Amino acid sequence: MRSPVLPVVVALAGGCVLALEILGTRILGPYYGVSLFLWSSLIAITLAALAIGYALGGRLADAGATGARLSWLLAGAGAWTLAVPWLRDPLLALSDGLGLRAAVLVTATALFFPPLLLLGMVSPYAIRLRARSLDEVGRTAGSLSAISTLASVAAAVATGFWLIPGLGVTRLTLAIGMVLLAAAVLARVGATGRVGATTAAVGIALVAGAWGLPRVTESAHAGTREVVHSPYAEIEVRDRGAARFLLIDGGIHTIVRLPDYAELHPYVVVATLAGDAAGRPGDALLVGLGGGSATRALRREGWAVEAVEIDPEVTRVAERHFGFRRDRVPVAHADGRRFLARADRRWDLILLDAFGSSSIPFHLVTHEAFALAKSRLRAGGVLALNVEAVGWRHPLVSAVAATLRRSFAHVTVLPIAEPPDRLGNLIVLACDRPLEIADEVLGDPVGALSDPYEHWRVLLRRHAWHNRFTPEGGLVLTDDRSPVDVWAEDINRVARRELHAFFADTAGSGVVLGR
Repeated sequence: MRSPVLPVVVALAGGCVLALEILGTRILGPYYGVSLFLWSSLIAITLAALAIGYALGGRLADAGATGARLSWLLAGAGAWTLAVPWLRDPLLALSDGLGLRAAVLVTATALFFPPLLLLGMVSPYAIRLRARSLDEVGRTAGSLSAISTLASVAAAVATGFWLIPGLGVTRLTLAIGMVLLAAAVLARVGATGRVGATTAAVGIALVAGAWGLPRVTESAHAGTREVVHSPYAEIEVRDRGAARFLLIDGGIHTIVRLPDYAELHPYVVVATLAGDAAGRPGDALLVGLGGGSATRALRREGWAVEAVEIDPEVTRVAERHFGFRRDRVPVAHADGRRFLARADRRWDLILLDAFGSSSIPFHLVTHEAFALAKSRLRAGGVLALNVEAVGWRHPLVSAVAATLRRSFAHVTVLPIAEPPDRLGNLIVLACDRPLEIADEVLGDPVGALSDPYEHWRVLLRRHAWHNRFTPEGGLVLTDDRSPVDVWAEDINRVARRELHAFFADTAGSGVVLGR
C-alpha cells in the first residue's frame, strides 16, 4: 500500500494514543482524584495495551495485512472511544466496592485498554502494508515509527495545553473517536481507491457527529453552576440547598453559605486561630486560594492578605461564584514553592492551603519547603498548614509535624473531626515561640447562642484549641523521600465515599457545615 494516506493514518493513530492517556486523568480524576495511582495505572495500561497490540498486530499482519483490515482496527478503536462517556459511570459503580488501587486499575483497563490495544496493532499493520521487500523494512519501520511518535508528542502538548481547557472532557473524547473513524475512512479509501457502502456510512456518521459535537455539553450533577477544565484540574461549582461548594478534581475545597458567602468549611474557621496565635494582625500570605474563604476570614480580623494560586481559573471561579475580590486581595499565579523562592519580602503568617485528599503536592511538605517558608517569615511568625486525614494520629499528620520540628521550635496540631478516628481536617501550626491564645479570644459559646452560625464558629475554635496536641515520632519528609501519595490513598478513598454519599442524598437541603 504505497498511498500517501498511510503516513497520515499512522500519525492520527499515534496522536490519539497520547491524547487518550492524558484525557484518562480527567475522565477518572473527579471520581478517584488525580493521584500517583491514577497516573501509574494509565501509564501501565497504555504500555501494556500497546505491547500486546504490537505483538498481535505483527502476527495478524503476516497472516495477511490489507488496508480494509487496518480500517476496521481504527473503526473499532473509534467506536469504543465514542462509548467511553457512557461507559464510565456504570463501570465506576461496578468497581466502587474495590480498594482505590484496584478500582483505578479495573476501571481504567475497561475504558482504555480496548482502544489502545487496537491502536497498538496499527503500526505493524502499516509497516507490513508499506514495505515491498525485506531491503526496505528497516527504513519503513523507522519512518512510520518516527511519524507516530512525533504525532504523539504534538498530541500530548495540544491535549494538555489547549484541547482539554478549550473543548472539555466529553467533547474531546468524542472528537478523538471521530478522528479515529475518519482515519478508518482514509485507510479504506487509500487501500481501495473507492468509497464503499460501509465507508459511506461511516462518513455520514462523521458529518453528523461534526454537526452535533459543538452541541454536546458536559454531564452535570444536580445543582451544578459551572464546570471548568483548566490545564491543572477540573473545577466544579455546585449548589446544594443554601450552600455552595467548590470541587477541584472531585474533592471539596470550599463551602460557603448563600447568599452572604459566609465560610462553612470548618477548617477555615479553625485556621483563623493561626492569626490569633501570631498575635496582632499583620501581613499574611495564603498559598492556595480555593474559593477565597480563608482570605475573607483573615481580612475580617484585620490582616492584610495576599494569595498565591497556581491556577488562574480557580481565581476566576472564586470571583464569579464565591464573592472573592481581587481588588482587596492581590493574587499571584504561580506554584507556591516557586513563589516563596523568588519572594523578596516577609510575612507574619503563611497559611499553606494547597492540599487536597487526592493530591497532596509533596514538594510543599518537605523539610526543604518548610525551611524556605520559615525564611520568608518575620521573627515570631507562624506557618500554618491545612491537612486532611483519617484520624488525628494519621501517619501523614505525624510526618508533617516531625518535618516541621526540623525548622521550628514549637509545633501544634489543632484537630477538627469528631470522633478522633474519622475523616477530617487538621490545622498544623509551627513557630519559634510558644503558641498561646487567651480563652476569651476563642469566643464565648453562651454569649453566641443567639446566633447559631456564630455559636458554631465558637464551638469549633474552642474544640480545636482545647484538644491541641503535638504528635510524637513520624517520618521526616524530604525532597528525596516524601511518600505522601501512599498515605493519601486511604484518605482519598474515605473522602470520595463520603462525598459521593453526601451528594447522592438529594433529599437534604439544609445548610452544610462540612466535616
